[in-house]
Amino acid sequence: MAEHRGIEWGLTTKCRHGEATSGDLAAVAILPEGALVAGIDGLGHGIEAARAAAVAAAIVRQSQTQDLELLVERCHRSLRGTRGAAISLAFVSCVDSTITWLGVGNVEGRVLSADPVARGPKGSLPLARGVPGHELPPMRTATLELQTGDVLLLATDGIAAAFADALDISGSIQAISDRIVADHWKRSDDALVLAVRYLGARP
Repeated sequence: MAEHRGIEWGLTTKCRHGEATSGDLAAVAILPEGALVAGIDGLGHGIEAARAAAVAAAIVRQSQTQDLELLVERCHRSLRGTRGAAISLAFVSCVDSTITWLGVGNVEGRVLSADPVARGPKGSLPLARGVPGHELPPMRTATLELQTGDVLLLATDGIAAAFADALDISGSIQAISDRIVADHWKRSDDALVLAVRYLGARP
């Protein structure tokens, strides 16, 4: 678990059975106004999938932009010649308490409310069909308001799609990502869950 400037996050990954290297990676970049986070799934499995994911993750970690469409375009250009990768990005603003997100491929995103009586996800990430590095579709970001304690989840397709339908988000943020993987990992695929809790606006 890590914490910095208005967010804390936990990350859990698993390799497909028989593989030593995961093609799923996460990236977190701290910016002056908040945090940029990404879930990345290199196409296929093994070393070549991991190489593609690492290319995209490095671009996100080095980024200083909140322009998610521009960032996906940069990843797309750098991923040419690789297998390509599904990429979901989110910028958590600690200034105006919002999340702006964008997904190309099949890395699912959910926002869960800190309200204990809320049922189901507060928001689900719209995903555009395509594979950065090979085919980039038209893209459009979406924005949600955040409350202190809300949790963002990014999960690759090695996690069953119903992972957030009845999820308890109490406890540590690392425990949340661990629990999702324990309960919803499809063992025939690499899996990754990045869980991010919003801690409130920062001046």
